[in-house]
Amino acid sequence: MKLAVFADERGDSLVEILVAVAIIAIVLTAFLSALSTGSLGVSVVHERVTAENIARSQLEYVKKTGFTDHYTPTAISHAGYSATISATTIITDLQLITVTVSHNGKSVFTIGDYKANR
Repeated sequence: MKLAVFADERGDSLVEILVAVAIIAIVLTAFLSALSTGSLGVSVVHERVTAENIARSQLEYVKKTGFTDHYTPTAISHAGYSATISATTIITDLQLITVTVSHNGKSVFTIGDYKANR
């Protein structure tokens, strides 16, 4: 049996292979960078949404309690989060309630509302 040899059949050169590998490496690097940035963005949004939910919950808790100068945060079930509640008297029988939620020592979200002594 005789093998047919074609005159225009040539193998890939080393330069062509290196260019192809370089293109694949650039595309892969860009993809992994985008994936990493997206993952970081999702974790930041998750932290902020959790902090906002905790802050709103604490603010509602304060609004339904009696009128006082000192408020104590309720227990926070999500690990690493803490809430600070402050009450500033604006005028007699009107307070500005501010709730600040921190995650791992970093302030993440602050919300405020007014409470009247009725």
